[in-house]
Amino acid sequence: MNKPIRTISLFCLVLFLALMLNATYLMYVRSGELTEDPQNRRVITAAFSRERGAILVGKDPVARSVPSDDAYDFQRVYPQPFKYAPLTGFFSYYSQSGIERSQNDVLSGEDSRLFVTRLVDMLSNTDPKGGNVQLTIDPDAQTAAYEGLRALGEDVQGAVVAIEPATGKVLAMVSNPTYDPNTLATHDFGAVTETFQQLEQDPAEPLINRSIGTTLPPGSTFKLVTAAAAIESGDYDAESIVPGGTSYQLPQSTTEVGNQGGGDCGGNRITLTQALQVSCNVTFLSLADELGIEAMTEQAEKFGFNATSLEDLDGQARSLYPPDMDPPQTALSGIGQSSVTATPLQMALVSAGIANDGVVMRPYVVDEVRAPNLSLLDKTEESELSQAVSVSTADDLTEMMVATVDEGTAFAAAIPGVRVAGKTGTAESTDSRPPYAWFTSFAPADDPKVAVAVLVQSSNTAPGDIAGGRLGGPIAKAVMEAVLNP
Repeated sequence: MNKPIRTISLFCLVLFLALMLNATYLMYVRSGELTEDPQNRRVITAAFSRERGAILVGKDPVARSVPSDDAYDFQRVYPQPFKYAPLTGFFSYYSQSGIERSQNDVLSGEDSRLFVTRLVDMLSNTDPKGGNVQLTIDPDAQTAAYEGLRALGEDVQGAVVAIEPATGKVLAMVSNPTYDPNTLATHDFGAVTETFQQLEQDPAEPLINRSIGTTLPPGSTFKLVTAAAAIESGDYDAESIVPGGTSYQLPQSTTEVGNQGGGDCGGNRITLTQALQVSCNVTFLSLADELGIEAMTEQAEKFGFNATSLEDLDGQARSLYPPDMDPPQTALSGIGQSSVTATPLQMALVSAGIANDGVVMRPYVVDEVRAPNLSLLDKTEESELSQAVSVSTADDLTEMMVATVDEGTAFAAAIPGVRVAGKTGTAESTDSRPPYAWFTSFAPADDPKVAVAVLVQSSNTAPGDIAGGRLGGPIAKAVMEAVLNP
């Protein structure tokens, strides 16, 4: 064999080996990754040809598949699209999100736990079906949260999260602005692409679930964490005398920070309970400075900051308490400013942890997974996330929060005949935009059934009228009433 032919033969052999290696790599190494890729059109096309399982809230489907009269066998529909879109997400030719994505294996029927079902379907020549996913959501609480947020105006941006403190069940999760997932589930793929691009480019970011995906300064709701750290130090309790007054000079600085409205919190020396009641900035700036960055970081992380906890829904952003802040920033962190950021879910976990004798339960939204024949495949087991504070500290914080509703800034959440614990927050933003309004609460204080966090990121409210209690309090109250009086 002459040299040119030998060279070409070797070259072809190398190409053949490269092709075989690439095919082996794709089929055996990356097969799982490619199959789960939300943009894998071949997998999605196949999925349109089978009946996808339902996503259920109570007994009602909030996402289901119905027979289609076009080239595909089934059409995905969302009966209450705007209310549940941040949870269900969407299933389309273009992509998937929310529960549709995180529980795709079950809903599509590809989950290994459905192997026997698929085998029976094949032997009986029956069309395969996906399994069903039951959510933890309380429909009345979800409606109260949705309607309460929307009542603030069409352009409102915000979120509401409600949790059952003893279990971690998410009872409500609402985000606004929202969108109609039906427009992304249509079989008109050109329209789907156009709609998705419009939603993705919308400056209001309707595709983001603000309940878990938006982090902002939590403002005075974070004073609960500061108060917890102070009591846990052993040097304070609910009746301890703490600094009040009109302003506080930051350490290593000439900058003075005052109270909201410029008041003196009732005097230069007040109780810790009174400080929480009137949301005294001076008190909590002083406490954070005294406790220091290590104690403050430890306490924040016990409540869930600097980590994620929601495992059955994608998109959770980390709530941050930076452990490397200098003394002036540490002091500011005590009032939920500086570099501290939180999601509504995180602030709901703070209240839920206090309500549950100091134990923070891991939050979850998927309650059960069932096969097409309704047999139980899996049920989420409750689990502890952390012991954030002691029982005695939780008791002190609870009474302080009750006093804040009964006689302080959180009065808007009061429910006749029920002891409600709550805390307001109004977080400063930039000079070019209004502050953020926060509210967090739980009820009943003696036997907690629900903990709530409300964030109003933006609304048509006049800047002078923006306050956590004024905007978030009534929404939290409505959600708590929906759970307590079904």
